[in-house]
Amino acid sequence: MPMDDRKRQIMQAIVQLYGLEGEPIGSGVLANYFDCAVSSATLRNEMAALTKLGLLEQPHTSAGRIPSAKGYRFYLDNLLADDMKLDPKDAVEIRRAFASLDQEPDKLAQGAAKALAKMTGCTAAVTTPRADDLCIAHYEVVQVGRYAAAVLAVTSAGGVRTRVAHVNKGLTRSDAANLAALLNSNMTFVAPVDLNQAMLQALCQQAGPALVPVVMAAAGILEDSSKPHVFLGGEQYLLQWPELQPYLPLLVTQLNDDERAGAMITPSTGRTTVFLGEDMTPAIPGLCIVAKRYMVGGGLTGTIALVGPARMPFSRLIPVLEAFAQELGKGMSGRNGNEE
Repeated sequence: MPMDDRKRQIMQAIVQLYGLEGEPIGSGVLANYFDCAVSSATLRNEMAALTKLGLLEQPHTSAGRIPSAKGYRFYLDNLLADDMKLDPKDAVEIRRAFASLDQEPDKLAQGAAKALAKMTGCTAAVTTPRADDLCIAHYEVVQVGRYAAAVLAVTSAGGVRTRVAHVNKGLTRSDAANLAALLNSNMTFVAPVDLNQAMLQALCQQAGPALVPVVMAAAGILEDSSKPHVFLGGEQYLLQWPELQPYLPLLVTQLNDDERAGAMITPSTGRTTVFLGEDMTPAIPGLCIVAKRYMVGGGLTGTIALVGPARMPFSRLIPVLEAFAQELGKGMSGRNGNEE
């Protein structure tokens, strides 16, 4: 059965109307949408044909239709405009949001996730930049108590990582300074994969038995540096979508695990990508993730994504997400937010 222009227009209308109402769309609602240019009887016939094609579903016998997962994929691949424009009001709001954010990478990612969620009404996820050769550029050891030291590390992407180590003997300022010098001489610009047991044993021997926990904390930061961190904003918005309620425990668990969340939202290309929950493993029917990479430079990339129902208003949210990705890339690379 061919998809002629009228079927395509009806499919597009049902996706948009269902996104607004959240209720099955009947022929009467569609007739009003088309200003009665098409009769209700004709619309019912066309909706029945789209249902046979698997693009629409009828939740109940007497109810209207809603898009199926196949219908959403058809809409995204064939009916969504390629030249969606960012609303000028949204553009102003995005610039204001980024102007107020802390530019330290972790805080910038966290702030961007919260700002995007607030602006869209969807859950937002942002990963910190990552590359296979990300490493530590500088270490500091700070005495935070007689028996504790904070190890601070600045990554080659400008991020800051911190771990606290507890020691069994008193830690002096001299100890902290000597440890920082030891770490900076041996563990900066070293790839995590090159941190071997022999290197660790040699460093622990130089530091002395009492200060081994500090060296191990620094090693832990290095090993962790190549893993992207995922920051979430607006998790509460997941509660407002009835179709996602049965899957909330699974979804929240996955989103709060950095490794699993990163794999779930990261697109394989640089283009804006829409994932449908039916295609995921395990499947989460009704879920939709719209994701976009942001580019930092030097091979570093991160991901910014919206998580919500398949009936989200794509034509507005995709331009907003892409604008956030552009600003986030500028911020992470240290470029002026006003640069073109």
